[in-house]
Amino acid sequence: MRLGIDLDGVVADFNAGWVSLYNDQFDRELASDMVTSWGGMIDLTHFTDMGEFWRWAGQGDGHSIFRHLDTYPGAVETLEQLAVMHDIVIITTKPDWAIHDTFAWLSDHRIPTREVHILEDKWTVPCDVYLDDAPHQIEAIHANRPESAMVRFVRAWNDPRPGVHDIEDWDEFLSLVGRLAERGTA
Repeated sequence: MRLGIDLDGVVADFNAGWVSLYNDQFDRELASDMVTSWGGMIDLTHFTDMGEFWRWAGQGDGHSIFRHLDTYPGAVETLEQLAVMHDIVIITTKPDWAIHDTFAWLSDHRIPTREVHILEDKWTVPCDVYLDDAPHQIEAIHANRPESAMVRFVRAWNDPRPGVHDIEDWDEFLSLVGRLAERGTA
């Protein structure tokens, strides 16, 4: 099967990354679990809007915030296991200034993929199973790809949706993909 995998909030711990950088630069003590809504960084920081946040995130030591993110526990190992039988298709949304850092990050973490798409309309990339955490992406993929399995990585900033599979960790995703593959349907 083709597995469409999101990066930030799914494989890469975006919130821990920006929180750590923000704390270092602005002498704050935020924790990543304080982010409970999509775009929650505006509620927690001095930034007045998402544009200001993204301008800050794109600056740094010559690399954007996306270059230094850690992976979630079990993410890379599970993708390696899944890649033995399935195609791992990375589908992520990034600002243009983060594209090079994203490819470098994928290489550094040895993400087992031969196919990467960086775009907003993720549903335009055909897959049998999609895994995402963004509420708007989950809704759009589920609506536009009803023949595919949509899987929500449960996070504080997303809610259950009818017809969408929920997982809370990578072991659950591995099991779910196994069940879907056995049935031969998404």
